[in-house]
Formats: sequence, C-alpha cells, structure tokens
Amino acid sequence: MTSVLIADDDNLMRAGLRAVLSSDETIEVVGEAADGAQAVERTAALGPDVVLMDVRMPVVDGIEATRQIVAAGLDTRILILTTFEDDDYVLNALRAGAAGFVLKRIQPEHLIAGIHTVAGGDALLAPQITHAVIRQIADRPTPDDAALRRLRQLTPRERDVLTEVARGLSNAEIAARLMVEESTVKTHMKRILGKLYLRDRIQAVILAYETGLVRPGDAPGPRTVRAR
Repeated sequence: MTSVLIADDDNLMRAGLRAVLSSDETIEVVGEAADGAQAVERTAALGPDVVLMDVRMPVVDGIEATRQIVAAGLDTRILILTTFEDDDYVLNALRAGAAGFVLKRIQPEHLIAGIHTVAGGDALLAPQITHAVIRQIADRPTPDDAALRRLRQLTPRERDVLTEVARGLSNAEIAARLMVEESTVKTHMKRILGKLYLRDRIQAVILAYETGLVRPGDAPGPRTVRAR
C-alpha cells in the first residue's frame, strides 16, 4: 500500500481528492491537513509515503511546509498539487525538496500514476511546469559560482549523462545514445546526485540549467543505436 496525506485548505478539494484516490486499492489516505503547519505535524506523526501538498494555505504555505518536512529528514515524498503555474512557485517548491509538481486540473488516473511515481522514488513534472522552470532559470543573468564549482567535480561521462537527463531523456534513451547499459546510466546518475549533493533528478535538471550546461532549446543530437 502507498499511504497518502492530503494537505489543502479547501474542504471540498480534500473530499474530492480522497474520493479519487479511493478508486485505487493500493492507495490509502491516512490523514488530511487544512494548512501547512498541520501538514508538517501530521506528516511527522503518520509517516505517509506521499503528501499531496497545496501551495497557497494559511498559517504556513505549502512551500515552507515542504521545506520543513524535508529538513526533518522524513522519508515522505512531496507532490505539489496546485492551480498555479507561476514560475516562482514552481522553482521555489522544487528547491524546497518537492518530488513533483502537477496541476489540479490533472486527470484522476494521471494523478494516481503520479503518486505511485514519486512514491517509487522518481520525480514528476507536468510538461508545462518543466517549461516554466527552464524559462525561470534561463532569465537569470549569470550562473551561480557555487553550482559551477560543484559541476566541476563530475567526470566527462557524468557530465554527458547529466546533459541528457536535463534534455529530458530517460535512462533507457541515454543508454542507447551513449552505447552503454541502462544499469551503467543508473550508476552514473547515483554518483552525480551524490557528488552534487542533490536529492533527485529534478534537482539535477535545475542545476544543469543554472550552470549553463544545457540551454533552453537544446535538443538531443542524433541517437546512437547499439548494434545487436
């Protein structure tokens, strides 16, 4: 079972989300919170696998609640669920440690799939959210010096892998392009996250754009296919 806590200040929204999630027998809603402070307290008490976190809530907003949950070292993954596509909200939520960011108009089946995705340790961004993140970072005039120093710790092959991750390729696609096993790509990704002190793939994508390793509009080159 995947345990979920729903944090939203709208009673009707919480009821609707609970109804949607009840359609999946492998998801259990273990609690609810009507503001960010409650979300932090109940996450600590209940230990859910995933928190569905609204952004705009009273007392403590969803971004600060996410930051506090991550800082507490809890294993819970945060999936931000909001009506807003504002660039600042997106980037701040991801930097706070959110594992994903989807819009409230998402289809129920996609929301359920997204919960399983982040519960399994992967990151999740809706396409329009990805574009917002890239646009926000691209508007910054100069890369962060600390981020550039961290990037220099990577080997050339690790930089190749990070570049392809930032361009949106899956591990399987990166393996085909670089003519290596998919398990090798996973190993490189684990080392990249460790060297750069990053939580997940989303954090890696943000750093790749912040440092100029990848630019908006960059597209993968011709794919290399391994001979059988």
